[in-house]
Amino acid sequence: MDSRAQYLKQLEQQWKNLTITNDIMFGMVMENQKICLELIQRSLPELNIKSISKVIPQRQISGPISSRTIRVDIFVRDDQQRTFAIEIQVANRHNLPFRLRYYQQQIDFDILNVGDSYEKLSDYPTYVIMFCDFDYFGLGWSKYEFENCCINNPELKLNDRRRIVIFNAKATKFHGNMRLKGFLQLMENVVEEKDQLVRDIQAEMKRIREDPIRRHGFMKYELDLMDARSEGHKEGQVEGAIQTLQRLGYSQAQITTEVGKTYVISKAKIIDLMDELGK
Repeated sequence: MDSRAQYLKQLEQQWKNLTITNDIMFGMVMENQKICLELIQRSLPELNIKSISKVIPQRQISGPISSRTIRVDIFVRDDQQRTFAIEIQVANRHNLPFRLRYYQQQIDFDILNVGDSYEKLSDYPTYVIMFCDFDYFGLGWSKYEFENCCINNPELKLNDRRRIVIFNAKATKFHGNMRLKGFLQLMENVVEEKDQLVRDIQAEMKRIREDPIRRHGFMKYELDLMDARSEGHKEGQVEGAIQTLQRLGYSQAQITTEVGKTYVISKAKIIDLMDELGK
């Protein structure tokens, strides 16, 4: 069995075992607007959200050309133009505050167009909701919530209409009107059958796994990722070869010829890489 066929077999098994903490599965489940609305309502009950517009999974948001693009698991607005970016995070990269800072900045890029007044942002409150399979702050809380406020008087709010909410699936303390315990436990593969949201999510995941179109989309996405990684690895090897030949004093024409013999890559691409390395 060749490596690609073996990888396909692994993907088949992976598809069968996907849980809600997988960002692809999470995105597909949240395309069900009833489930997504319920999750947001439970996350931010004080907002009294009545309805949401079309849910966009894996939404790519771009700022200026030179900036880093972000891709959020779920991007959705409600009937009051409030924006919700929702993410599942399994691995603790120890950079969560800075990731969230960048997310909020990029969301504003998506709202504010050239020539728009800054005051337009007052009509578009933004909420970044992060479901984490780790306790970043280590206090054992189920929910951490942040808004900008005055250092000398925390009751004085900046009122820039941005909020960050971080849920902790490892929580040991649940308090107040917290109604997401069942969902957070589901992230830990503990199923609370009495929770209607959990039952709905379980049923939706079963339906998705049995959908051949969804399965095909997942397989294609993962294979495209594998090909992209392979291409990136090859490009790294080409760059290394170019740098080695440059150190040996080869001319541009000689490098193009030698690299072209070893790697399946166009002359134009080799020249582009040499230009990048020369910057």
